[in-house]
Formats: sequence, structure tokens, C-alpha cells
Amino acid sequence: MVGKGILRGLATTARHLLETYIDDVKGIPSRYAYDRHFIKQPLDERGIFTIQYPEERRVLPERFRYVPMLIYDADTGEDRCTACGICAKVCPTQCIWIVREEDKTGKPLPRSQEFYIDISICMGCGFCAEFCPFDSIKMNHDYEIAVYHRFPDLILTKDDLVVPTTYYAQLYPEAWEAEERAREEERKRKEAREKALAAKRAAAAKKKAAAKKAEEAKKAGEEKADGKDEEKKA
Repeated sequence: MVGKGILRGLATTARHLLETYIDDVKGIPSRYAYDRHFIKQPLDERGIFTIQYPEERRVLPERFRYVPMLIYDADTGEDRCTACGICAKVCPTQCIWIVREEDKTGKPLPRSQEFYIDISICMGCGFCAEFCPFDSIKMNHDYEIAVYHRFPDLILTKDDLVVPTTYYAQLYPEAWEAEERAREEERKRKEAREKALAAKRAAAAKKKAAAKKAEEAKKAGEEKADGKDEEKKA
């Protein structure tokens, strides 16, 4: 029968459409629920795979990078960014603009008041994340950036870019663990340096006190000897 395949395809499409409504009426989680159809493909796996995007989405590998994001400490709520401007200097496309915050007297503060990234020209090279000395800027996995208007929708502000450290740890578990381990080792080294410096200062203070005490004892002995000489002369 001519057109039999077309009719079968339309029937399959209609059946899937009706199933979504039936599941909703029965309270059954939809087969297209975002929290159920995440497909994780190993990096060494080969083959052709069909994903029903956007209903189904692949879990991206950790090394995937797209547009930058700003990290703030989830425990304290403080930004890691100090508005040093290194990321803006090394950016090949010059798509980053930073405005440093100032106090009432006009003195610059170590944090950004405004932070802009024009993702319409961002090439996702990751230089900003690589050169950031405070680990405050990383590459996000969010690749869904379709908008109706290029400007100003593709110019992300600080509010659009900031994410907590918990979000970063979820995207980059191995990198987060390595960074935390490095920070812990640095903290231990700093404590050891401070402890050694404190011990050195204590030893110097003790030595100084002993020298002062010996000087006082010597001075007291000299005064006593002078007193005896005066008594003999009298």
C-alpha cells in the first residue's frame, strides 16, 4: 500500500503524544521528565546514539567547557573575584569588562561591582579560567544560550554569571577535589610557616630576655663592687 510507512510513522507520533497526557492524568512521571532521561556516555564508547533532545539530554563530560562563570563561596557568600583584571587582559577576543567597586572615599576595593562578558564573541578558549589566580572564574557547561536578540541578551552581567562553589563542584568533581586538596596542603604549609615563625620569635624573645637579665645582673654586680670600694675608702 502506497503511503503505509507514512501512516505508521504518524500513528507512532500520535501514540507518543497521547501517552504524555495519559501519564500526566495518572500522575505517572513523564517519560520525558528532565530528571529521568540523562544519558551518560563513557568517553571511550563508540557508536551512533539518538537522543530525544530537549526531552533527553546527555550528561556532559567534566572536561567540556562553554562560556565562563563566576564562583562565589557558598558558605560565606563572598565572591572569589578580586577584580584584578587578569582575565580581561588575557582574553583574545577582549569580551570581558570589569568595574571595580569603590568605597565612599573613592578607594578601590578587592571585589567587582560590575562584570560583563559578551558571549557572542567569546571563543570558549578558557584562558580566563586558566590565568585566574583566585580560581574565581571557570568554564560553565550551559550551552543553551539561544536568544531572540543578540544585544543585550548575549552580554551577560554579574548576576547572570555568578554561581556557588557547590554548583562548580557538581560540574567538575575531580577538579574540585584536586583544588580542595591543594588548598588544604597550602593551608597546612602556611600554618607550619606561621608556627615556625612564632617559635623563632619566641626563641629570639627568650634570648633577648636572658641577655637583658644577664646585663642587669652584671650591672648589679658592678654597682655592688663600687659600693664596697667606697666603703673601703671611707
